[in-house]
Parts: sequence; structure tokens; C-alpha cells
Amino acid sequence: MSRSRATEPQASTPSSAAPAATSGSGAKRSRAFALRAALGIAIVAILLWHYDARPVLRTLAREHLVYFAIAVALYLAGQVMSAYRWRLLAAMVNLRGPFAEFLTYYFIGMFTNLFVPGLVGGDAARAVYLGRRHQRIGDAFASVVADRGIGLVAIFWLAAFAAIFLNGSALPPAVTRPAIAVGAIALLGFLTAPIFARLLYLAPAIIRRSAGLAAPYLHRPAATIPALILSLVLQVSLAVAQWILARGLGLDAPLALFILCVPIANLFTALPITLNGLGIRETAYVALFGMAGMGKNDAIAIGLLWFAATMLGGLTGLYPFVTTSLPPIISTEA
Repeated sequence: MSRSRATEPQASTPSSAAPAATSGSGAKRSRAFALRAALGIAIVAILLWHYDARPVLRTLAREHLVYFAIAVALYLAGQVMSAYRWRLLAAMVNLRGPFAEFLTYYFIGMFTNLFVPGLVGGDAARAVYLGRRHQRIGDAFASVVADRGIGLVAIFWLAAFAAIFLNGSALPPAVTRPAIAVGAIALLGFLTAPIFARLLYLAPAIIRRSAGLAAPYLHRPAATIPALILSLVLQVSLAVAQWILARGLGLDAPLALFILCVPIANLFTALPITLNGLGIRETAYVALFGMAGMGKNDAIAIGLLWFAATMLGGLTGLYPFVTTSLPPIISTEA
């Protein structure tokens, strides 16, 4: 039998502060969601108007369903991998549990991020679920922040690696040099994290409070290497999935081009400006793939197909979202 998702009254205790802050104003969340969706749709509409929607629609119609299904399956496999990465990072702050628990909360967060209006999205949702489950909200948020941060570092590194070794003059230096520079800065930050952690007490109070949650990860960056490896594999798998979508359209673009362009585009789509990167991704693909000689209509079609694949994949989080109750707050008062 499905468990109830009824909410419980919030006590005025420290442990209830994070969930209360997470909920926010319903009106604000709805406006934020509507704004992100409208902005993404507007950008896509401008692209379709500028490049003519009819060729794009004809290109989309060429996609083979089998290729699309494989791309969705790869996306979901990547989310399972991400849940395992999160579990590894949570263990570094002694938040331990069965993989099924982390998988459930991760897919709840994925669904929340895609389909539920919110200012904080799925990351905060899974942190609240995990934090309430173990009565350690702070550590749960630290694990989620580390999970997101490790994912970004992997994007930076892969983009830099691809720009150096896989470019083949497909993209100009104006694109590859910034990607290499950001990757180098990310590597330097990773190597010097323990030094930063030891000097954290010298920082202003607001920085100490914000960075304090990440201190266990800053002190032991080497312990995050397994999670980083998983993140790199994940990013490559996402590039492969989109290459498969392109093959489904009948395009013969090399896989190396996707491993080069997708991480660079992800640097922009990681910003929560539009709904799931809609519009931002397509614009980046028109620029990046276009520099490599791909037609603008094909680039837009790949972006739209990937958006559809991720949205369809996100729907799989509906079942755990509906059937998993929000763990209650256990008061520490006498």
C-alpha cells in the first residue's frame, strides 16, 4: 500500500528550519517555474523563427524510435550512477544507508526538479528527504552540495580534456581556450582544497558558514576520486546518448565531436535559467556544432530531442515521489 505524503506541522526547532525554508511561498515557486519555462520556450521560438521551424520539424520526424529509446535508457542509467555517486559522498560525512534509499530520493529529486514549481529544485528535495530520514539535515545538504560540485568539476575537466585532445580544429581557440582555462582552474582548486580548508577560519563569517558544510570534502579531496571517476563516466555516457540521437536522425557526426561539444554546452545549461536547460542547450548546440559544420536545423533538433528524452526520463521519478512519504521530524525537546 502506498504511504501517505501528508505533511506534518513544523515545530520551531533547528531541524525544521531547512524544510520550512525549502517550502517557501507557493506563489513565488509558481512564478519562478513559469518564468523558467516561458524563457526556455521563448528562446526556442526565436530559434525556430530565425532558422524556420519547418526544416527543424522535418528533421525531428526522421528520428528513429529505437535510437530515442536507447538514449532515454542511457540517461536513466546515468541517473542510477549519479545516485550511487551521491551515496559515496554521503558516506564521507557518515550518512550511510542502503543504495535503494539513495536511489529513491535521487529520483524524487529528479522529478521535483523537472516537474514541480520550485526555487530550490530537486537538490534541496533529496537533501530534505535524506536529512529527515537520518535526522541530520546539515550533513544531508553537505552531501548534495558535494554531489553537485563534483559533477561540475567533472564537466570542467572533460571539457578541457576534449578541447586539448579531441578538437581536431572543429572548434576555434576562442571556444577551446576558455574551456581549457576553466578546467585548469578546477584542477588547481581540487589540488589546493586542503589548504583552503585550513585557512577557512580567516575568511569572513558568511563564507565560513557557507563553506563549513563542505569542509569534510575540502580536507580530503582524494577521497572523492571514485565519485569523480563516476562523474566522468556519466558525462561521457550523456555525450554518447546524444550521439545516438544524432545517428537516429541519419547524421554521421563523429562521437568525438559530441564528447567535445556536450560538456562545453553543459557549462551553460547547468545554470538554472530555464526549465531543464531548454533554449540554452539548443542555442549552444547551434553555435558549437555549427562551428564544426553541422546544420543549424540538425543542431536544434538534437537539443530538442535530448530535452524530450530527459523530460521523459524524469517522469520515472513520479512513482517514488507519490509512494514515498516525507520522513517525519523527530523533536529533540524533552
